[in-house]
Amino acid sequence: MTRTPSRIRVLIVDDSALARRAISEALSADRSIEVVGVASDPYVAREQILLLEPDVITLDLEMPLMDGLTFLKILQEHHPIPVVVVSALTPAGSALALAALAAGAIDVIQKPDGTQSAREVARRLSTQIKAAARSRRASTALVVPAARAASVATGREYSSQRIILIGASTGGVEALRFVLPQLPDGLPPIVVVQHIPANFSRIMAEHLNSLTSYEVREAVDGDVLRPGLCLIAPGDFHTVLCRRAVGYAVRVTRSPPVNHCRPSVDVLFRSGAEVAGAHAVAAVLTGMGSDGARGLQLLRAAGARTLAEAEESCVVFGMPQAAIALGAAERVVPLQKMPRAILDALAKDSE
Repeated sequence: MTRTPSRIRVLIVDDSALARRAISEALSADRSIEVVGVASDPYVAREQILLLEPDVITLDLEMPLMDGLTFLKILQEHHPIPVVVVSALTPAGSALALAALAAGAIDVIQKPDGTQSAREVARRLSTQIKAAARSRRASTALVVPAARAASVATGREYSSQRIILIGASTGGVEALRFVLPQLPDGLPPIVVVQHIPANFSRIMAEHLNSLTSYEVREAVDGDVLRPGLCLIAPGDFHTVLCRRAVGYAVRVTRSPPVNHCRPSVDVLFRSGAEVAGAHAVAAVLTGMGSDGARGLQLLRAAGARTLAEAEESCVVFGMPQAAIALGAAERVVPLQKMPRAILDALAKDSE
């Protein structure tokens, strides 16, 4: 078989002929991607994988004969290939998508539904395919809790000006599932931007809330931050930090995408540099691209404590790498040590 080394070979697995055609047409707009085959169910896909040797698979989750989640688990055990879930993110679909990420999927995107332009669908699909092609799973397995962690207060009082800011993209859902439950109750408020589809962020926040000893929920415009609260930026909305007389609030806006992202980590981090400055602790986790790098640089220049995830634990070493290249990260640590690094940074009083 003749292979084209410079192109990413993709197999599309979906029981809908309409979806297979839409995904194929969207990916064909990118010359660095080649759709080498399509499959209507996992049994056909199994044969196609052996025959075509794809680099990445796009996978629907709701299919006859064998559901996508079951197929993903079998695939990761016997023939690991990067998988991007392309699914209708209804509440039920989002719950399945979370399970798929836990089972080894690289990322999840909304199935094309006619509400987005063909150009935007093509860009999002091709970006995720490229991220998956570059991805790798961490060599050290993360122990993610299955239920809410025991409430353990820090026993320390923090200034009302303290704030924790976290940004992530590809691989970030699983990274957050590890980091957030390791952080104790009673910390300064946390704001998270995870690149995520519009219909997925609420389900993700609810799931994270079930794992932590403090409250985690999707941000709402005007939310007032308080200790023991973690806000997740809603999909397709930027989240901006604003100063109050005491502490902070957030604004949730649909201003234009930044770095092709909405929500954008840079939008949150830049606002943090402006209103929190040296009182902030900020971390960039795994992700494709460079979103958050410039914002982290501004935070460090303002005196904030800044962290970046080390390459060894990243699913995709894009965003942290860009931040490190700018000198934006005060410390570079693997994900396993990120919770401790955040606590250490908080322990250092701002000047």
